[in-house]
Amino acid sequence: MANDSSDFARSMAIATSGLRAQAGRMRVISENIANADSTSQTAGGDPYRRKVPTFSSALDRTLDAQVVTLGRIKPDQSDFRVKYEPSNPAADASGNVKYPNVNSVVEMTDMRDAQRSYEANVNIISATRRMIQRTLDILKA
Repeated sequence: MANDSSDFARSMAIATSGLRAQAGRMRVISENIANADSTSQTAGGDPYRRKVPTFSSALDRTLDAQVVTLGRIKPDQSDFRVKYEPSNPAADASGNVKYPNVNSVVEMTDMRDAQRSYEANVNIISATRRMIQRTLDILKA
């Protein structure tokens, strides 16, 4: 039984790390979406730059298991969108305004993927809890 309980704990810890990582990913995506149409505070300046979350693997020594963590948040170096809007206070001397390099369709697709991964980890935790409960019920009998 000791080995089974450590397997349950390991499963829960791995799934929980996935929940944390996907929640962090959703936070970054939400920030991108919220800033999709923002402009610079100064004329001709750069607007918000899209952020890209990364993941890394780490060893949880107490459980002897690989877990996932939210890694570095990297700036997306793709070009900003540029629109000709000479009356905009953020316009440069040529009348062009830089907008963030955020594509809402891409962000929504990424958000959906993060939600699915989050839900998969919730399902793992739920299944593990059910298995623990069944094991306890069997031991009581």
